[in-house]
Amino acid sequence: MKITVTLSSKYQVVIPRAAREAMGLSAGDELLVLCKPDRVVMMAKPASFRAKTAGLHREMWRGAAAYLRDERDDW
Repeated sequence: MKITVTLSSKYQVVIPRAAREAMGLSAGDELLVLCKPDRVVMMAKPASFRAKTAGLHREMWRGAAAYLRDERDDW
């Protein structure tokens, strides 16, 4: 989706309906605003950061038990 918006004289931006519907946003929802040197990113604030990040990178830990067992056996 590519939509252009305009910054108002009060520095406000209206999030287009298509974007609101795609993200499931409604009035009163909070957004996180991330500022990068060349862009601004807005995303819906999760109800719980703990729930949102639970299980991230779990594939990285698969096999960790076998790795630790091998390292301990080498001692």
